[in-house]
Amino acid sequence: MIRRLQGSIAAALTPMRDGGRAVDVAAIPRYAAFLAAGGVDGALVCGTTGEGMLLDVAERRSVVEAFVSGVPAGFDVAVHAGAQTTRDTIALAAHAQSVGAGAVAVVAPPYYPLDDDELTRHLVTAANAADPLPFYVYEFAVRSGYPIPPAVVSRVSASAPNVVGMKVSDTPFAAVEPYLDLGLDVFIGSEPLAREGMAAGAVGCVSGLAAAFPEIVATLVHDRSEWAHEQVGRLRDELAGVPFHAALKQVLISHDVLDIPDVRPPLRGLSDDERRRVLALARDLASVGS
Repeated sequence: MIRRLQGSIAAALTPMRDGGRAVDVAAIPRYAAFLAAGGVDGALVCGTTGEGMLLDVAERRSVVEAFVSGVPAGFDVAVHAGAQTTRDTIALAAHAQSVGAGAVAVVAPPYYPLDDDELTRHLVTAANAADPLPFYVYEFAVRSGYPIPPAVVSRVSASAPNVVGMKVSDTPFAAVEPYLDLGLDVFIGSEPLAREGMAAGAVGCVSGLAAAFPEIVATLVHDRSEWAHEQVGRLRDELAGVPFHAALKQVLISHDVLDIPDVRPPLRGLSDDERRRVLALARDLASVGS
C-alpha cells in the first residue's frame, strides 16, 4: 500500500553559500531537525520556496540526498521533481525513488503553455518514473503561467496508479474548489486558505511559511487554530513586497538554524530596512506565541 503524505508539510528552503552560487548541503541536517522539532509532518524539497527551478539537476539531487539522510524517522521528505524538460523531470523523479524519498510532486513546466495532451504525457511519464512512490500533481498557475485543467488531472490519475493527490497553490479559494472533487488528496498551498480548504475536504497544507515558522503552520493544520489562521494571514500580508526567500532565511539565522542568508540570483537579498522589518515581525510573532 502506498504511504501517503498527511497533515502539515513545510515547503523547505534550500540553504546557499558563496553569494548563492553554491548549495550549502552541510546546513541541511540542522535545518531538517528544526522543521521536525517545529511539529510539521514533513518537507517538500526543491519546490518554489526551495528555489528548485534555479538549481541544476546535480544540485537538486544533492539537496534531496541531504534531506533524506538528515531527517528523523517518521518525517516525510517529498521531492519536487518538476523541471523545464520532461527529461530532467524523469531524472529527478527516478532519483527521488532511488534514494528513499517519501513522495514526488511535479508542477507544470513554465514558459511554454502545454496543451492537454502534452501535459498528460508529461505528468504520466513523471509519475511512472517515480513509481511506486506516491505522486502529487502540483498546480500553481501563477508560477507555471497556465493551470492544469481538472480533466487533465483525472486523465493522469487514471493512467498512473501511484497518482494519489495534488498540491494546489492557486488563489482565491474558488480556483481551488474544482480540484477538491477529483477523488484525490489535496494539499492547500496558500496558508490563509488552509482552514477553508480542509473544511471542504483537503487533507492538509504544503506551506512556504512553514519553512521558517513551522510551529504556526503545524498548529493551523493540526488544531485548525483561529490564532494560527490569523498569524499566517498577517505573515503573508507583511511579507508581501519583501524578497520571500531571503526573508525566511533571515528568520532562520535569527533562530541559529542557518548561518548564511544567501539566495540564488536573480533572486536578491534583503535591504537593511527590509531586514529590520522582517526581524521585528519575527520577534513580535515569537512574543505573541510565547
